[in-house]
Amino acid sequence: MIGGPSASVAVIGGGAWGTALANAAAVAGRPVTLWLRDAGAAAILERSRANARYLPGVTLHPGIRATARTGDLGTAAVVLLVTPAQTSRDVLAQLAPAFPGGAPVVLCAKGIERASGAFMSAVAAEVLPAGTPVAVLSGPSFAADVARSLPTAVTLAAADADLAAHLARMLSGPSLRLYHTDDVRGVEIGGAGKNVLAIASGIVAGRGLGESARAALIARAFAELMRFARGFGGRPETLMGLSGLGDLVLTASSPQSRNFTFGQRLGAGAAPEAASGGRLAEGAFTASALVALAQGRGIEMPIAESVAAIVAGRAQVEDVIARLLARPLKGEAE
Repeated sequence: MIGGPSASVAVIGGGAWGTALANAAAVAGRPVTLWLRDAGAAAILERSRANARYLPGVTLHPGIRATARTGDLGTAAVVLLVTPAQTSRDVLAQLAPAFPGGAPVVLCAKGIERASGAFMSAVAAEVLPAGTPVAVLSGPSFAADVARSLPTAVTLAAADADLAAHLARMLSGPSLRLYHTDDVRGVEIGGAGKNVLAIASGIVAGRGLGESARAALIARAFAELMRFARGFGGRPETLMGLSGLGDLVLTASSPQSRNFTFGQRLGAGAAPEAASGGRLAEGAFTASALVALAQGRGIEMPIAESVAAIVAGRAQVEDVIARLLARPLKGEAE
């Protein structure tokens, strides 16, 4: 099996989530190489032992080495790709030649590639050398919580169940608990879909429609997520777990969520281009791809469709709310 007790981990991406996962892996006893594209930023991070821009107040674990040299990736037993979904293809294409042969690549971005409509595992399969093991990490987790070693549980999926179990053990630590599954598609769908639906929850909050409306929205959004998962081969039990329901509840309920906050600003009247506040809201990019995939298979997702229309500037919040409230009454299971 890949990696012994001292096997090292390479983390690609020096944002909040990449830094948090690097800290968690180091706390778990793994030597960690944290790769950043910008050599200057890597040098500052290595010298200051703090990521002041993305995780202020969090000290970098001593077991982490920050670098921008691709040659430093060659000894890793496992590679964690922690870059935004829309840039992951380019980053993989650039760095894959530096990865150790046979080292698993764990995809940590939650999204669908907008240009191709591809899930992240499909993107990786196109770019990485044939036979490279690919896994997906997703679940209810805020970077600040993980970086500060607050209790967090997530899901790791790989088509090879034994590999998934091994990687879960390898990356788990005192406060970060990884459950494992072989349902890669189900975990990917939960991670990507909840971002879009969390925007809708934020819109309800920003519009001041009340907690009852927001609870109903989250429940109906989860029904959409389940329909989508069934249509694309995800297992219902996966969507009922950490990477589906768990992540949706967290992301759709907290101002710490960039997608929720983006939606909240939309609901309060901000234009889509201003609502992000300079922070990446992955659901804004995933919305159109999610809806296109659903429509291609005749899957009804009125909430996701509404979010996509608002983000694209094709609809106003008040008109979307009126349309959703005017939808025909039907059985809850329909």
